[in-house]
Amino acid sequence: MLDISKKITTLREAKAQAILKVSPNIINLIKENKIPKGNPLEVAKVAAISGAKNTSNIVPYCHPLPIEYVGVDFELQDEKIVVNVEVKAIYKTGVEMEALTAASIAALTLYDMMKMLDEEMEILCVKLLEKTGGKSDFKDKYKTKLRAAVLVMSDTIAAGKKEDKSGKTIVERLEKEGVELIEYKIIPDNVEDIQNTLIYYSDKLSLDLVLTTGGTGFSPRDNTPEAMEKVIEREIPGIPETMRSYGQERTPYSMLSRGRAGLRGKTVIINLPGSRGGVSDSLNAIFPAVLHSFKMIWGYGHAEKKEKEKVNI
Repeated sequence: MLDISKKITTLREAKAQAILKVSPNIINLIKENKIPKGNPLEVAKVAAISGAKNTSNIVPYCHPLPIEYVGVDFELQDEKIVVNVEVKAIYKTGVEMEALTAASIAALTLYDMMKMLDEEMEILCVKLLEKTGGKSDFKDKYKTKLRAAVLVMSDTIAAGKKEDKSGKTIVERLEKEGVELIEYKIIPDNVEDIQNTLIYYSDKLSLDLVLTTGGTGFSPRDNTPEAMEKVIEREIPGIPETMRSYGQERTPYSMLSRGRAGLRGKTVIINLPGSRGGVSDSLNAIFPAVLHSFKMIWGYGHAEKKEKEKVNI
């Protein structure tokens, strides 16, 4: 199985369809409720729901997940029975296999209940119609790359006594997300240095995003939140809340982070922890969804998926 422990939990939805070719006589018998084994649609619906809930027991590489909803509908056409299935779950991985399994089992159940009446029956197809809720659904595209800086605050790293790993982790992630890195800088844990650098990035360079690492704990030299208070103009509480919530599910120390996030002008400034693990968890928690904030900052609001291409910058 793939490791999905780093993924975020979102609403996942999928729709699948199966089509069973039958004789016109079968359609009439179903409508007249004259199938010898009973109502095949009712049984197939129960089978589909059971199949969706037990997909991980049937398909080896599927993860067990909490199914929130399974909807099953049938269309009786002249020579076809169309099975439509919709599955929803709030989890870390998609439910397309659950929808496909449900549609398949529904079609097989129909076949089993009516095979003695129609030797020419055939399952024509089982296909995925759509799926939503994955990370790609929350990744906004920009014609011009977003511009960012990575700021490492650490006395020991600035003095050359320790190698920076957290800042480089951020740099690698920004490259993966298609964000242009304008500057990567290491400075001591001085409040004035932190303030001046953040103001320079926002007021002079007009960067879109500044990610900092370090100085968010309780030690005497952890000054990042205090420096942020004098820099940001509007707080963005949801970002650090999300990072701490995500991290707390993986380590009991995440709650000790005092990191903040906010806006100065049109620059988003986010404090990440100093540890490499804390940085990785925080980045997994906020990317790529945090990049949507620039659509709002630029006045384009929350465009629906089908409208996103109209507002890409």
